[in-house]
Amino acid sequence: MREKIKFEISQIDTLLDKAKILEEKSKLKEPDFIELNAVGSTLHSYYNGLENIFVLIAKQIDGASFSSQRWHKEILDSMFVQTAARKAVLKENIHEALLDYLSFRHVFRHSYGYALDWERLSPLFFGVYENWKSTKADLEIFIEE
Repeated sequence: MREKIKFEISQIDTLLDKAKILEEKSKLKEPDFIELNAVGSTLHSYYNGLENIFVLIAKQIDGASFSSQRWHKEILDSMFVQTAARKAVLKENIHEALLDYLSFRHVFRHSYGYALDWERLSPLFFGVYENWKSTKADLEIFIEE
């Protein structure tokens, strides 16, 4: 399981490294339609990568199964709670931000690209690097213990 989590961490690192040029362009001028869709895709991929890790932990350690329509939120929330089998995976200080990324994931999957709103996306996009720094640190502590 540790190796799978490390792999997902490396995938997210690569994603955000490749998105740096888009971040720099977006600081200079508001993204056009294509760039905005690339921002949306990056944020969607970022959260999907995190969720891959959460699913792995929930299934392999917690023995969880996912049948509820709210399983995406439930699995995220569970990462902040200690269970009989493990300590909390993530510190509470990043919970609210990760809920925002989860909410965006839902919007991205269920809307058209032309409906993406830069005012809503920009705080998520410009905050993703700091969010990843904190989330990654928590994940690395978790897999080392």
